[in-house]
Amino acid sequence: MKTQNIRAAIIGARGYVGAELIRLLDQHPQVELVAAFSRQYEGIQVNAVIEDFSDPTLIYRADDLGTLSGLEADVIFLALPNGLAKNYRHIWEQQLPNTVIIDLSADFRFDADWCYGQPETYSADVQQARLIANPGCYATGAQLGLKPIKHLLLNPPQVFGVSGFSGAGTSPSDKNNPNVLKDNLLAYMLTDHIHEREVSHVLQQEIHFTPHVAPHFRGIHLTISAQLHGDHDDLLQRFQDYYAEHPLIQVQKEIPQVALNARAHHVCMGGFQRQGERYVWVVTLDNLLKGAATQAVQNMNLSLAKNYGLNMNTGVNYAV
Repeated sequence: MKTQNIRAAIIGARGYVGAELIRLLDQHPQVELVAAFSRQYEGIQVNAVIEDFSDPTLIYRADDLGTLSGLEADVIFLALPNGLAKNYRHIWEQQLPNTVIIDLSADFRFDADWCYGQPETYSADVQQARLIANPGCYATGAQLGLKPIKHLLLNPPQVFGVSGFSGAGTSPSDKNNPNVLKDNLLAYMLTDHIHEREVSHVLQQEIHFTPHVAPHFRGIHLTISAQLHGDHDDLLQRFQDYYAEHPLIQVQKEIPQVALNARAHHVCMGGFQRQGERYVWVVTLDNLLKGAATQAVQNMNLSLAKNYGLNMNTGVNYAV
């Protein structure tokens, strides 16, 4: 078992998720961030952008990705917009054979050569994996909110989703335009959203998902409505039992609130109610943390567990 630090790099370090990764890795007891790639911030000290970052010497860089092997990184996080990581597939799969690659985009979530990395439900697979596709933010909440009752579903469940505008990234669009979002709720991709396909693929169960973006910055709210076989007034207990061993999944009686999950590392589920065969409950999570950066760190911990003595939640302060 190794005792030295894990050498980590982030490609796409300028965005919201990249910034959260920098903070989390800086707090990790066994990680040294050796490179943060950003064309826009090239040459700027990381601690000039990320307050309280501990290394005053680390500077954002924009080297050609062909130089990555020279970093001797143990893990590389890809925090790029959808569609970019797959353009460099040969680098991740062929030129870095000893490096764990964790992609936070949607590029490899349906790819059989990559491990789908939802750490609570695919931990055994992630522990054996080098190429890991991090789940989507909406998809994380929806699949975790449905897994305990997947076998009871009578028909495709309805998932109504609302995200803060940080989920739309930093590139300008109506979905992160304060003038468009003020006093507003913006629906988009009413059918065939990529996270609808992702959850349906992962659960092997069709779901219907409708996403919206709201004026708040961070946090996801999902209202799940489903018809179930049989009588199940014990859903609260069923969910509590199912996730009892997972500290980053909290189940409660009350309806969760987005504001109470902001900047927290856990998923929260609750508000279980019934009307006849119809059951309704709510899932909340922080889209930048458990929906992205926190989950990526959990996957790193699992993949490197054997060599570094880590567990899933090492370096993730899930009490905040």
